[in-house]
Amino acid sequence: MLKRRQFIGAMTALGGSVLLSACGGGGAEDGGGTSGAGAQNASATAKSASANGTAMPPATSLVDGKGATWTVSGGVAYRNGAKAGNNYDVILTLCFNGNIYVENTSGQFYQWNGSTWQASSDPRLGTTSPDGTTIPSASSIIDKTGAVWTLTNGVISRNGVAAGNNYNVSLVLWYGGKIYCRNTSGQFYANAEVAAQWLPCTDPRIAVAATAGSFFGINGHFDYTYTPAQLVSILKGLGCTSYRVGCTADANQLNAVVKLAQAFQSSGMTLLVLLNLDFYDNSGKLLAGEPAAYSAAYGPAATIANALKPYGVTLYECGNELTRDNAIIIDSTNAGTKALDFNNANWPIMRGAMRGMIDGVKSAQPTAKCGINFCVADVGASDALWDGMQPDGSGGHPKVRWDITTWHNYEVYGNIFNIGTDGAGPGIDLPTYCKARYGVPFIITEWNTGPEQTQTYRANYITSQLGSMYAARKTHNLQSVMYYVLDSGNNTFGIMTNGTALNPPYGAFTNFTSTHADN
Repeated sequence: MLKRRQFIGAMTALGGSVLLSACGGGGAEDGGGTSGAGAQNASATAKSASANGTAMPPATSLVDGKGATWTVSGGVAYRNGAKAGNNYDVILTLCFNGNIYVENTSGQFYQWNGSTWQASSDPRLGTTSPDGTTIPSASSIIDKTGAVWTLTNGVISRNGVAAGNNYNVSLVLWYGGKIYCRNTSGQFYANAEVAAQWLPCTDPRIAVAATAGSFFGINGHFDYTYTPAQLVSILKGLGCTSYRVGCTADANQLNAVVKLAQAFQSSGMTLLVLLNLDFYDNSGKLLAGEPAAYSAAYGPAATIANALKPYGVTLYECGNELTRDNAIIIDSTNAGTKALDFNNANWPIMRGAMRGMIDGVKSAQPTAKCGINFCVADVGASDALWDGMQPDGSGGHPKVRWDITTWHNYEVYGNIFNIGTDGAGPGIDLPTYCKARYGVPFIITEWNTGPEQTQTYRANYITSQLGSMYAARKTHNLQSVMYYVLDSGNNTFGIMTNGTALNPPYGAFTNFTSTHADN
């Protein structure tokens, strides 16, 4: 499990990046700040700002709150005579509260932040709409990117343009950082990230409480030196009611997990078993297509489930971070919100392995619950798999349907209840979206901060994260949250080492579990 944590380092490249079009991008202030431009700035500070709301046109120039003069020529905005960052197709420039905004030919507004452009709404309309705003009764909704959503004659428009193929809409809803709608037949849809697609879902406002009794969990490894009895005792001391451990069908691994299952059966605790299978052959080459991947996964999955079913194991996670395999994700620094973020040619191989694992488990245990694991903000992957879509947008392919949505959420990925839809930008409430889209329980099967953090920082992170996750357990269908990891052999992730507690993280964890009932 530790090897895949290398991905966390790559994800740090996401922080702070914003991708804009038609008036966005980078560019240093004043085109690099030459000595001439500096002199202009010094001179400009004596100027008075334009009146609030002054627009160009009809004005021929504007003065911002810092005294800089703005002009537009050929659809390009200039600040003190120098092109202001990367901008083009400008049709309107506005001074509002001393700040400069531009509108492009697509109707998108951007605000100058002193060095670059950031997506915004028309400042004359106000700020982001409060969560839960609906049309009707509001006349419009402003999302986190500043886009304005309206409803006219049953059709939803975004910035004045019809938002994809939609009609007979009776309600538009802004909830959890996403736009949803309901048609006149009562069906809800969620707005996707690409091409204004509308995906069927349920009303995201409906609170759903997951089954109680397994909320506080932790990860471990099949090759720990702790005996099964010792593990049960340690977990009870931590206040944990669930435990995640991975294995393949290899006899040494599977026998170790069978012994754990025997001990857990009498303890009343929940054991979630990760099927640590992938889509490579013994030589490390990708399997030859979806049928081959399906067959290769089916047999080992059935073997594992057959070995564990006598001991009460009913929860399986089918694969570990497969969407983040180098053969699947095109760019590992991408958040995965779009299906296009993933390799179209290799996608069927991954899909086949996932389907094979689920079907293999179900062949041995028809009533077992199977989860599929995702990372970061991989809704592009989860939606495509659920709906039988390829990354290129083609449909009609086998659908992957799971019983539990499982996700990994490390601090570098962002807050799972407000995770960036482009890895850095405006966030969505991911468990709420998944609850509405897939209608199954949600488990966070790995969470932690980074390995470089101090133990004091880790302890504070544990307390804050458990607080937010615990508060959501009755509304977000959040069944379990599983800390990574019990013992990592050092102080990078583990909460103890060789049976000795690592404090203050251990104390922070036990203090929370002892004061918050798992009910």
